[in-house]
Parts: sequence; C-alpha cells; structure tokens
Amino acid sequence: MALIEIKSLKKIYSQGELNEFRALDGINLEIETGEFVAIMGVSGSGKSTLMNIIGCLDKPTSGLYLLNGEEVEKKSSRELVKIRRNKIGFVFQNFNLLPRMQAVRNVELPLVYKGVRPKIRRRKAKKMLEEVGLGDRVRHKPSMLSGGEMQRVAIARALVNEPSVILADEPTGNLDTRSGRQVIDILRELNEKGTTIILVTHDAEIAKCADRVIRINDGRIEG
Repeated sequence: MALIEIKSLKKIYSQGELNEFRALDGINLEIETGEFVAIMGVSGSGKSTLMNIIGCLDKPTSGLYLLNGEEVEKKSSRELVKIRRNKIGFVFQNFNLLPRMQAVRNVELPLVYKGVRPKIRRRKAKKMLEEVGLGDRVRHKPSMLSGGEMQRVAIARALVNEPSVILADEPTGNLDTRSGRQVIDILRELNEKGTTIILVTHDAEIAKCADRVIRINDGRIEG
C-alpha cells in the first residue's frame, strides 16, 4: 500500500459568480514509503496547493487523498491537526523559527504541543540537533546562526516527532549555494535511513537530488 495515494484531486477557487480558478485539476499520484520525490513547477503551477493538501493544511474541493490508508479529506479540523502533529514534518523556505528561543527550544516545540515531558523532549531535541550537525549550537538563538544552520534547526524540528513524511517547501530558496547543498545532503541522508521526503521546488538542479521528479503545470501532472 502506498504511503500517499491521490485520485482525481481538484481544488477550485471561485472568482466571482461566473468564474473559477482550478488550482488543481484532476491530480492522480502515488508516493511509496521511503521515496524521495520532487514536485516541480513554476510559480502558479499548483505545486504549493498540492503540498498544502498533502500536508493537511488545506482540503480539496473533490477527489480522494489517502495517507497511510486513511481518507484525509473526510477528517475534521481537529483530526487534521492531530495528523499534522504526529505524521508530517514541515520544512519551509523561511525557516519559521521563533527568534527569542534557543535552537533546542525551537526543536522541542512539536513535543510541547504533544504533551511530552520536559526532560524527554529536551533529550530528543538535542539528539536531533546532533544528527543535523548542530550539537554545538544547542543554546544559540536564530540571530546567532547562519541561514544554513537555521534551516538545519528547522529540519531537526521537523524530525523530532518521527513523522511518516517530511514536506520540504523550497528549503534552499533563501540559502547560498553551499548552504543549500548541505541541506539537500541532509535530506538525502535522512531518506537513505528510510524517511519519506517530498521536496517542492521550481529549481531543476535541486529537483535532480530526488529519485523521482513530478512536474506539475496548470494544476495537472505532466506526462
């Protein structure tokens, strides 16, 4: 059984009484556990809309979305929050770190929301920071870190709940070439250990790091 199974997925936005915009127009897609997949497309192609639905941040207008065999589109808002908290890790272009918190506290946050005891979550957060090469930056605040280091903190935060899948939305977009390559190398290492990675990008060079590239244009998968 595929980790992610999407059938005839549509997302339609109304633009006045007579007009509509089809952000997604009949998407069919399967992603297996342990895959490294890049979803590639230009701005406005529908790739971010698709990522938001896969990440349970939005619901489709119609169609089927199964995550680990569960029909996600039928879930309540509360159930979607639980899925995001337990099964999905997010890595964003802008890092989304809390500026007043040390790196370890930023990584702990998902465990705080999950109700994990302080000693346990601190230990897990430190371990995740060590895994991304930031064991010596545990008490640094974001302002004391480089862009590449902030993104690695974000990756550690995404991993701390041991999710089924990591969604990385343009994770190298705000980084220089060297830092971007380090982030991609970390994602590849995670994938080699069994983590499913879905990378959203407009950059063909970045997409080459994935095992499979899915190209989307005008809300439809090409090919």
